[in-house]
Amino acid sequence: MFTIHDFDFALPEELIAQHPAMERSGSRLLRVSGNLLSDRLFLELPTLIAPEDVLVMNDTKVIKARFWGRKETGGQVEVLLERIINARRALAQIRASRTPKPDSRLLLAEGAFSVRVTGREGDFFVLELEGGDDFWAMAEAHGSLPLPPYIAHTPEADDYLRYQTVYARHPGAVAAPTAGLHFDNDLLARLEAAGIQTARLTLHVGAGTFQPVRVENIAEHKMHRERYTLPLATCEAIRRARENGGKVIAVGTTTLRALESAALDATLDGDFGVNAGEGETGIFITPGFRFRIVDRLITNFHLPRSTLLMLVSAFAGMDNVRAAYAHAIREKYRFFSYGDAMLLDREDAGLASSNF
Repeated sequence: MFTIHDFDFALPEELIAQHPAMERSGSRLLRVSGNLLSDRLFLELPTLIAPEDVLVMNDTKVIKARFWGRKETGGQVEVLLERIINARRALAQIRASRTPKPDSRLLLAEGAFSVRVTGREGDFFVLELEGGDDFWAMAEAHGSLPLPPYIAHTPEADDYLRYQTVYARHPGAVAAPTAGLHFDNDLLARLEAAGIQTARLTLHVGAGTFQPVRVENIAEHKMHRERYTLPLATCEAIRRARENGGKVIAVGTTTLRALESAALDATLDGDFGVNAGEGETGIFITPGFRFRIVDRLITNFHLPRSTLLMLVSAFAGMDNVRAAYAHAIREKYRFFSYGDAMLLDREDAGLASSNF
């Protein structure tokens, strides 16, 4: 049994990145293969990947999901959308001095539009839009970029550009798939020139990604759910990589969760089956999980006691991840969404690289 304390560590506050690196691909990259560690730069990535491999990326786009306003009765509120369900309905977190009651009305964006609280789904409130256009239009016109809670400044002009991947296509996320923030167009062109194939899927990252684990025994934690779409072209790219002896490299934990969820839902063809289509994942990956699809993972450094740290520990091995994080702290890597990255081999995959 794993407890929350197995995934705790002390992080100096000055290592929490408050702004992105000057250049996207100028971030540092910690290469982790078993207990071997190597300090690299993210722009070196094409030299660490074989032409037979496939990089799978999450092309979700962050929407302006944060609003301020007041209750109809006068109290101030802050609303963070979790998911837009349809044009008139959404799930959201609400911060207020007193929890809004069912059927209460919230006036948002200085009264530009209003919503009614119609119920609860777990930790989230159900909101119904009153009047106005639709939730997508209201977010674009009146919302603010939902920077993570550990970033201290309010969104600036640069954040609207940099808290978004260069390949973002499908609006719906309320948090960025941050491993993808390190890719710029020049790096993507270099990967293509090296013959390395890339593929896309879409998982709309929810605000639940920042929800803390509140239980001692992590097996009792209930994971938030997120929608994903896996195109046929991506399934075919994964199969080609397998047939050619290549590796499947997930860019970010969201990509990994979508692929491994699709594998669990598929009629497996060996260990490599994934079906194209749409799905919803609440997969909670902890040590002992059997990975079916992903061989290597690109990811940022994650919060103590977080489900993402548990996922990475399951993937690369708890001892290896502890050592990697201790090394990163000693070497003053930058942490969290705007921080540096890791390239990890799956512990059971036998992937030690001659390019380490």
